[in-house]
Amino acid sequence: MTGNGRGARLGARVGAALRRDVVGGVLLLAATAAALVWANSPWSASYETLRTTTVGPAGWHLRLTLQAWAADGLLAVFFFLVGNELKQELVHGELRHPRRALLPVAAALAGVVVPALVFAVVNLGRGEAAAGWGIPMATDVAFAVAILAMVGRGLPPALRTFLLTLAIVDDLAAIIVIAVFYAAAISWPALMAAVGLLAVFGLLQTPRGARVLRRLRVPGWALGVPLAVAIWTLTHHSGVHATIAGAAMGLLMRTQREPGEPADPSHRAEHLLRPVTTALVLPVFALTAAGVTFGAAGNPFTTTVTIGVILGLAAGKVIGIAGGAWLTARLSPAELNPALGWWDIVGMAQLAGIGFTVSLLMAELSYPDSEQLLGDAKSGVLAGSAIATLLAAIVLAVRARHRRRTAT
Repeated sequence: MTGNGRGARLGARVGAALRRDVVGGVLLLAATAAALVWANSPWSASYETLRTTTVGPAGWHLRLTLQAWAADGLLAVFFFLVGNELKQELVHGELRHPRRALLPVAAALAGVVVPALVFAVVNLGRGEAAAGWGIPMATDVAFAVAILAMVGRGLPPALRTFLLTLAIVDDLAAIIVIAVFYAAAISWPALMAAVGLLAVFGLLQTPRGARVLRRLRVPGWALGVPLAVAIWTLTHHSGVHATIAGAAMGLLMRTQREPGEPADPSHRAEHLLRPVTTALVLPVFALTAAGVTFGAAGNPFTTTVTIGVILGLAAGKVIGIAGGAWLTARLSPAELNPALGWWDIVGMAQLAGIGFTVSLLMAELSYPDSEQLLGDAKSGVLAGSAIATLLAAIVLAVRARHRRRTAT
């Protein structure tokens, strides 16, 4: 076998490994641990220097810190995959069956509202601290699915589908909250230009657009990638958080294969970008965002911001999701997949309390001018996600063991 052949096989094996849920969770966990150790070590000054180093052109507000590039730029790729996965679910997956889709969608919405209310009640009348109500809303798709893969051997595949659908809708709600409540002063010309280019991007994703590109002998990526960069740049310049651009482009991806295509653009993009997101995007964001200096952040159990985030993630999520799903099943035509039981949903709802990636982003947006409140919020995200992980692992491991015993 030639060197090129061995290299191709090795690359294929690495890519396949990076598409596994467990691998993504391990890399995220490792990056988080590295950030925490580094930020609280004698070399913490070098960590802060790394995060605050500015790079990029001064024009169009693109001279940003490395932390901002990770949050605004790299996470746009992650949200592109979130939007792309939602599109696949809408066309081919659970969301194309209205009665089956209604349950996770309703559960996701309840799982967004209840944690936000919990945080708001804990921080009622607390001035600037109350701005963080959006922090416990979101579910970290990569972490949650990875933990389910680790502890859920023996659980039905329908539970993973339920979790994915719920987490995607959950993150879409978080994206809308970011766009509506966390946008800076908006530059309407830049935003309208971004919308116009987004429409062009969408037209290229239609079957007619694919046929035009074939006649012109132009590969889709040759126009799609520059368009994506331009849309992201204009969205960032407009003052709307640039992750919105990624999610919008993901939702426009074509999921059906045209004659002569080896695969549709949606699945090609998923195949190409998933390893990049697993190995680079999420670990780098975690490394730059999760470095909480605990001495500066205070005791996580004494500040209302931290308590609100912990209660929102560890308690608000499970109450909102499990309660919302149960009420929806009782009061509407929605139905639970016959392969699942309500204790499965409780464990999965607890798992959805892993906020992490999007919650850390929400914390950055909620407290841009207060290092103390930001540190409190990040402490709450880490502690709340850890508690939710532990409780979910217990419930799901018990359920998996019970199912394995009853299956034999």
